Amino acid sequence: MGKLNPKQVENLAEPGTYEDGDGLRLVVKATGRKSWVLRFQLNGKRREMGLGGFPEVGLKAARLAAADQRKLLAAGADPMAARDAERERQREVQRQQEAKRRDFKSLATEYMEAHGASWSDKWRKGWMRKLELYAFPVIGTLPASAIDTEHILQVLKPIWATKTRTADEVRGQIEAVLAAAKTRRLRDGDNPALWRGNLENLLGRAEKKKARKRQHFPAMNWRDVPGLMVRLAQIEGRDALAARLLILTGARLKMIRFAAWPEFDLAAGVWSLPADRMKVRQAFDIPLPAQVVELLESMPRIEGSQYLFPGQGKTGVLHANAIRNLLHRLGHEDITRHGFRSSFRDWANERTHYPREVCELALAHDERDQTEGAYSRSDFFEKRRALMADWAQYATTPPAGNVIQGGFKRA
Repeated sequence: MGKLNPKQVENLAEPGTYEDGDGLRLVVKATGRKSWVLRFQLNGKRREMGLGGFPEVGLKAARLAAADQRKLLAAGADPMAARDAERERQREVQRQQEAKRRDFKSLATEYMEAHGASWSDKWRKGWMRKLELYAFPVIGTLPASAIDTEHILQVLKPIWATKTRTADEVRGQIEAVLAAAKTRRLRDGDNPALWRGNLENLLGRAEKKKARKRQHFPAMNWRDVPGLMVRLAQIEGRDALAARLLILTGARLKMIRFAAWPEFDLAAGVWSLPADRMKVRQAFDIPLPAQVVELLESMPRIEGSQYLFPGQGKTGVLHANAIRNLLHRLGHEDITRHGFRSSFRDWANERTHYPREVCELALAHDERDQTEGAYSRSDFFEKRRALMADWAQYATTPPAGNVIQGGFKRA
């Protein structure tokens, strides 16, 4: 039994240390403040551990706390280290609980701030504007952990039939924000904005395909590409180099603008793009034909920049309109930069016998459904290498040498 009793503990006023037994003591300060301390030995060293102040911690509670610490000592543990670990665990739980209460709107804003440095001002404003119009009224005030498939359907259904492309873009934005939230442990479980295996079963796939088909980028006829390549090869400057690389690789403009030297393995003839550089957020390898390797080897590397086409603006790379302005100066106001992907695709249809899935994957389009994709996981890299080699050969051969003789026969 302890030496102290509750009445003593309450009435003690003289500064000093009062033993209760087994290392438990009450310390009274000159200020009148009273606190409990447990003295013990660990590894031959004397330690003192605070157990709280009186009257918040009464005599009975202090004895129970001291007994718990002695059990830890008997098991060979350090009571103070265990206490610190428990406090940190509780702080982490509290941080997570507070974080999980943060709403979707604030998370979307943080996502844009983290990823939008390479976006144009126009794209950044448009990205947020779509969420403001369609997503925030439904899920803007909800924590990420509370958003489920029904919420996503409430966002998308009103515009799915009439503005399918916009709806799918909003879906992709929500998917990205929620994926980032899960990485930060702000939500658990599957992403309710995923398309494959999820929303594709609840929203019309036909509308999505129609929306894709409705967007047509004015494109140069594939027969005219070699003539343009001849003209571009005669023009000095990075704009023309970027245009040639854009045409020969079938890449999107943003992929070209932010192309960085560490992504290229010229010896292997491969351009490896990480997931965060791809529209579909999946890493992708582009085979480089000999003509492209030769073009890259001839390009100077700018000291202090990792980019192939560094620039002076906020992004630090080639201006978004540089290639378009070059095409306009050459008299091609009627075509777009993105349209060269269509030129390549039309050429592949007309002049080659490559399977459709190979031609689509050359443009980083994977249209295999979920079931097919589960069994066919190939990216057809070697077949794409052969296809892109044929395209580069065609595109860099002056028009007089491009006589149609029945088309390529490779499979």
